[in-house]
Amino acid sequence: MVRIEGTLEEIRELMADAKRTVSDVKSTSKKVAKAATKTRRKLSSWQRYIKDKSNHIKFKRGDKKGRLDLKAMSKAFKRLKK
Repeated sequence: MVRIEGTLEEIRELMADAKRTVSDVKSTSKKVAKAATKTRRKLSSWQRYIKDKSNHIKFKRGDKKGRLDLKAMSKAFKRLKK
């Protein structure tokens, strides 16, 4: 525990300053977070291709069964562009 000594008025002044600082920090951090979420870059054509579930090609057997076959998807994507 921390022991604080002083008159009640002095303690209130100290606590009021601390409260103001905390509220300033909170409001500033909210503004920064909001600004950070606003700016989003455009997805590349490959990322848009991957995002679409209909383009997913999966392994059908073996130890990789169920995982995405990125090699086959890459070939299909490259053929799509031609």
